[in-house]
Amino acid sequence: MAASPVDPDPDDRALQRIEHAPATARIPDSLGQGVFATGVIVLHGQHEFAIDFVQSLVRPQRVAARVVLPPAVASQLAVALEQSLAAYAQKFGAPPREPEVVPPPSPMAQAPTPPDGAPQPASSPEQPPRPAHTPPPPSSQPPITDHYERLKLPDEMLGGAYANMVSISHTGSEFCLDFIAKFYPRAAVTTRVYMAATRVPDLLASLKRSIGG
Repeated sequence: MAASPVDPDPDDRALQRIEHAPATARIPDSLGQGVFATGVIVLHGQHEFAIDFVQSLVRPQRVAARVVLPPAVASQLAVALEQSLAAYAQKFGAPPREPEVVPPPSPMAQAPTPPDGAPQPASSPEQPPRPAHTPPPPSSQPPITDHYERLKLPDEMLGGAYANMVSISHTGSEFCLDFIAKFYPRAAVTTRVYMAATRVPDLLASLKRSIGG
């Protein structure tokens, strides 16, 4: 008489590895349109990384999405961003740099120009001419509390949205980051964020600094 197979222990069934492909992750209707972010702040503790995606075009500036990642996933996100930026550069070229904001010159920066033919003032040897404008010394990085005093962080967003998988896609002008919780029976997108391609290198740099720190 043939022996019947032994049923696996229920605990063993619960420990089976479940694999999800990002393309099969469910996207809730409330998250499908995503949020647009123009800046990012990366925080980290011993057991997790928190990424705050900021909308700086509005006043007061506000946190549009907060994502919580395990350290291993944060490191994988940095690698995936590098690969995505490399693929972007091959197809579209490197993302253009954000224009730098140049402050207007001080009214005392330049002396008035004398009319044509007027004698030029001579510099005294005891008092050499002073430079028109001396830039202030570089200031130290402000504490993180100063940033959040100027940010609007809704109460319902304080705990963030957990993710243990990230899917990245891009067009010529923007990147889409889908943060996914892959749990049985089906993976689901917990946060969808859009960023202009010019902002993604800043996200990568902030993430690398936080991981290295």
